[in-house]
Amino acid sequence: MPVQFQGRTIREVKLNSDPKATAQGGPAKPIALTFDDGPWPNTTPEVLNVLKKNHVKATFFIVGKQVQKYPQLMKQVVGEGHAIGNHTWSHQYHHYNNPAAAHEIDRTADLVYKTTGVKTSLFRPPAGILNNGLATYAHEKKYAVVMWSVDTKDWRSQRTTAQGWIDNILKQAKPGGIVLLHDGGGDRSKTVQALPQLIAQLKKRGYQFVTVPELLEMGDKKPKASKG
Repeated sequence: MPVQFQGRTIREVKLNSDPKATAQGGPAKPIALTFDDGPWPNTTPEVLNVLKKNHVKATFFIVGKQVQKYPQLMKQVVGEGHAIGNHTWSHQYHHYNNPAAAHEIDRTADLVYKTTGVKTSLFRPPAGILNNGLATYAHEKKYAVVMWSVDTKDWRSQRTTAQGWIDNILKQAKPGGIVLLHDGGGDRSKTVQALPQLIAQLKKRGYQFVTVPELLEMGDKKPKASKG
């Protein structure tokens, strides 16, 4: 975790402006796909299959109780080379005092480590809520609180066509961006169906897919981040 992101809230990453970084092989238009609320039966393996076929690495913000239910899926995510972020144990929208926030985040971190051997410094609060105690605790523990710059709203994708949904994403996409998607939390079949087309459209526009940790490594020393 680059020091400039520790204990910060991030919505996108201002890229290193040094032209040598690109000349040395770094992607000119990096973007990070992130998936929330898993691991989830059926959907997570389907998402992983699409990513594998398209040679894309992503970042999964996982819910502790789902890891407890589906440890093999958690191992598969890590085994296929994707990055992991902490998305609390229970995915509730309560207000948390410090001990309760610690329980939600630390319990999840401990189980992820026990299951996969992975330690993560990434945290995403459920629903992106930053003022209910969870993000405050995460900041104290030097997590990077990772929000997003592109909200796919795929949790309500049944209200629009796949192409309309993708067109909206493409309008918001930019280098250094972080795309919010979901592999869990409900029926995400439309996300799975639209994902290959989304990847193809972004590739056509010159984007290259990276994990959030990789994106942070490409960040300028003065990132577009905040404490709140």
